[in-house]
Order: sequence, then structure tokens, then C-alpha cells
Amino acid sequence: MLHFLFWFSLFIVFYSYAGYGILLFFLVQVKRLFRKTKAGADSAAFEPEVALVVAAFNEEDFIEKKIQNTFALDYPRDKLKLFFITDGSSDRTGDIVDRYSDISHLHQPERRGKVAAMNRAIQFVAAPYVIFSDANTLLNPACIKHIVRHYRDPLVGGVAGEKKIISAANDQAAGVGEGLYWKYESLLKKMDSELYSVVGAAGELFSTRTELFERTREDIIIEDFVQSLTICRKGYVIRYEPQAYAMETSSASMKEEEKRKIRICAGAFQAMLLLRGLFNVFKHPLLSFQFISHRVLRWTLAPVCLVLLFISNGILCLETKTLFYRLFFGLQLGFYLCAFVGWFYANRNVRIKALYLPYYFLFMNISVFMGFSRFLKKNQTVLWERASRRNP
Repeated sequence: MLHFLFWFSLFIVFYSYAGYGILLFFLVQVKRLFRKTKAGADSAAFEPEVALVVAAFNEEDFIEKKIQNTFALDYPRDKLKLFFITDGSSDRTGDIVDRYSDISHLHQPERRGKVAAMNRAIQFVAAPYVIFSDANTLLNPACIKHIVRHYRDPLVGGVAGEKKIISAANDQAAGVGEGLYWKYESLLKKMDSELYSVVGAAGELFSTRTELFERTREDIIIEDFVQSLTICRKGYVIRYEPQAYAMETSSASMKEEEKRKIRICAGAFQAMLLLRGLFNVFKHPLLSFQFISHRVLRWTLAPVCLVLLFISNGILCLETKTLFYRLFFGLQLGFYLCAFVGWFYANRNVRIKALYLPYYFLFMNISVFMGFSRFLKKNQTVLWERASRRNP
């Protein structure tokens, strides 16, 4: 039983964080062998009307920069409708938005969360395609053109842009860890999209056909993830577009990153419950495979298997004289020691990047347990407490 537990746990951990990526790479290569090359379409000739929706809460320090960035987007101004929502903002965010007549400003004193704001904004959108972007991100000028070109394909229900973390030479653990995580995630999303569909878009830059947007419950925590996979359940796919990206700085500290990660993990368990139909591999074969491999295992079995792997390995070292188990247990001890030292120095603002990766990996998995606790207690509010970001 101990041997089975060890090898099962090792397989789940390896597959969740590396094995799926390796398998995905080979599946994409096989698909390329049988896929016919399509003639390139002229994306410049396809410029439909688009709505850009930005939800902002108390962003007076950044909203002016966001507005100027929006005006700098390389897309015909008469075909780009701008909607800024400032519900519940108690600072000057709304006043700043009001200075610009080209922006449709939606505001109500009550703050009910991002989902409620999106549900309200979609009522005013007449354009066939809508793009959602966070208020604290900057978009590259050509992003809209790169997004809309995918809608030539009638099977494409949405497009996920890339999230980029603006790095700096003095990045601490939060910046290094978050940056590496998103680089790996971007690679997986690119391959997911090529194989079949992205499984969960990031809210920093996400687009959908307006007719497919589904007004959801206002208590949804990670609305971007739920909204994108709801579209997939209808038979459409979400494409990934790395040439359309949203840039933001990393969390100001690991404490701020912790707030964000725990909230996402609490929302993940809520999302899996809402999207439980995706566990039906007979109805959604490829999508279910991607959903479980890329998302579900990381949020469920992988963190538990990390604990079981350590415990079973330790007991096997005591009960057997097998050199492999002893060497592997030594590697585990070394890894967790590096994570602990990384945590120790990160709290003292000592930069040792080599130790930030094991620390951030352990931090992510601990966040899953903490997020699960919040989910069970139902004390994770949908109202996001904005995390402080590092100054660019």
C-alpha cells in the first residue's frame, strides 16, 4: 500500500506540473502532421465594431494612464465603443472618467462586485464582440486587431489574451514567482488552444461574442474562468492570442500575492462545482481532458499528493533499505529546505532568485488548502480587496 501511495502521488504531482505539458507538446505535434495549412487571411480587412469594457474600483492613481492607453489602441475609433464602470468607487476614479466624452461611464454608488458590473454593462453593448480588460493593466496597441481576427472562424466563441508581468531588476519573491508562473501558463495556454481550446481565460484581457455572454450569478468569484468555460460547454472554443496582451506589475509583496492566490483557489472550488458537467468525458472528451489535466488536478489531488508523497516516502525509508527511496526523500528534504530558506530571506527582502521558485511552488500549494477552507466556510467575499501592485 505504501509503495502504491508513493508512486501514485509521484505520478499525480509530476503529471500536474510537468507531465501534462510534455504530453500536450507531443499531441500538438501529432495534430500538426495531419492539419491542413490554411491560407493566411487579411486581418486588416476584418474590423468589426467592438466594445471594450473596463471595470474599475478606486483606481484614481492609475485610471488616467489606463484611459490614455485605451485611446492609443490601434483600431478605428468609430468602431470601438468604450465603457468604463466605476461602481462603488469612493475616490476620484469616476470624476476622472467623466472628463472624457468618448467614454460611456456607468456608475452606481453601491458596490456589488465585478460580475454585477459586467452583467450591467453588457446591457448597453450593441457591438457583436466585447472585450473585457482590468483597470490596472495596459494593453498593447495592436491587441484588438489580433483578437478580432479569430472571429472569422464561427466556432470561436471567445479569445483569451496573454497576461504579462512587468519585471524589474529588483523583483522580490512575488515578482519572480508570479512572472515565472505566468510564462509557463502562457506556454500551456498556447498549446491548449492549438490542440482544442483554452481552459479558462484570464480577466485581464478576455473577449467573447456578445451574444454568447451569459449573465451569471453575482457571487461568482473567478468570473472570467467560469464565463469562458461556459462558452466552451455550448460547443464553441476559446482561442489564445499571445500578440494581444495585458501588462501589469507584480504584487507588491508575498502578503499581497497571498490574498490574490487564496481568493483564486476559493473560487476554483466554486467553479468546479458550477462546471461539474465538464467532468463528463463522454460528452466533452477533449475539453474534459484539458480541464482535468490543466486545472482540476492542480486544485485538488496535486497538493494532497505532495503531502502523501513526503509521508509515504519517509515511512518507506524507515521500513526498507532501498537506495532510491532514501535518495528521493533526501531530494524532497532539500527542496523544502530551499523553500523555507527562500521564505526566510524573502521576508527580509534579501534577493536570492534561485530559492524563489521552490518557495513560490510551495506557497501556491498551501494556498489551495487555505482557499478550500474558505470555500467550505463560505467566507470568501466576491468583493475583491484590491492587492497592492509594485510601482512600475
